[in-house]
Parts: sequence; C-alpha cells; structure tokens
Amino acid sequence: MIEDKDTSPADKDGKYEFAMHYSGREVPTRVQKDQNKLIVNIDDNIDAELTIQEDGTITQTGGSELPDSAIDYIKKRVLG
Repeated sequence: MIEDKDTSPADKDGKYEFAMHYSGREVPTRVQKDQNKLIVNIDDNIDAELTIQEDGTITQTGGSELPDSAIDYIKKRVLG
C-alpha cells in the first residue's frame, strides 16, 4: 500500500529472500526494501536496519551489528 506522501514506489521495493554465507555457514536471509530502508532478518535471529544514502552507499542504522561483507552482499542482491 502506498501512503499519501509517496508519489510512487521506489525502484526495487519489495521482499527479497536468498541464502547468504554468514558465520561460516549458509543461512536464510530475508530483506524488506521500503524506499531507502532495508529491514534485514538473517537466520530468524539476527535483525538489522540499513539505510541507503543518496550517494548509493549503505549504512547500518539499527539492530545487530553486521560485518561490511554481509552489507555489501545484501546491497548487491537487492540493488544489483
């Protein structure tokens, strides 16, 4: 559902599911992209919030601390 303040959905908004190598094993990863926010759930026990900056970089803004390699992988899977 698009709220009144939104003029259109952001590019590639939606839900993404994929396997990711994390802590020495393959774990299921779910990402919900909404505008410039990525809500990340890894292996049903690690939650994090990432923010896409105007220059295209991603910074972590909440939740469990993720390594840079995991953030880079999520960025490639969701944003291409």
